[in-house]
Amino acid sequence: MSQRILVVDDDRQIARLVQSYLQQSGFTVLTAYDGEEALHAIRREKPDLIVLDLMLPKRDGLEITRILRADANLAGMPILMLTARVEDVDKLVGLELGADDYLTKPFNPQEVVARVKAILRRSGGALKPAQIIQIRGLRLDLDRHAATINDEPLDLTPTEFDILRMLMQNPDHAFTRAELIEKALGYTYDGLDRTIDSHIKNLRKKIEADPAKPDYLETVFGIGYRLREN
Repeated sequence: MSQRILVVDDDRQIARLVQSYLQQSGFTVLTAYDGEEALHAIRREKPDLIVLDLMLPKRDGLEITRILRADANLAGMPILMLTARVEDVDKLVGLELGADDYLTKPFNPQEVVARVKAILRRSGGALKPAQIIQIRGLRLDLDRHAATINDEPLDLTPTEFDILRMLMQNPDHAFTRAELIEKALGYTYDGLDRTIDSHIKNLRKKIEADPAKPDYLETVFGIGYRLREN
């Protein structure tokens, strides 16, 4: 059965264009044109990924992201956010709420397909079975795509999981932001360095006893980030 993508955009022409490209790539595509309709479709259909416009009538993309990440049954659903806004703060707010990635309009629909495939690879796990990575109290089960901290389950987005996986597979290695994007997320990226900063901020909230004084995810000033082994 093909994976199902929900495309949410109040511009029906854009929604149809993205739908067409995704269908040509073998996906089953559902559409919604406002925030309320999108939430109903998400809860009813449980899509594998949402392509979500930021500016929507009734409920905007940020509110939908916030609702999904607060719902234990939907919190892991991958989100690719689309935005016509050019301000950095809008993109960063979306990422900090838990969006896995974003694209700024106007965009190449082939890039949407590439980003969707990259996110689904991260969430669906083309990973080898029975792989466990553990550093102190932090544990990743790559087979089950599950994470725990001190035996307590962590609710990570696919992007957060893959960033953490890359850091844990290379403890004490200082990654630049560009390296983390390319190696963990699977594509080169010439946008905001602060994209990774937003994901690290979210990870710290989930795994650190005190996010302001991180014990695991260290900032390496002038370079990027590393995960401390000891």
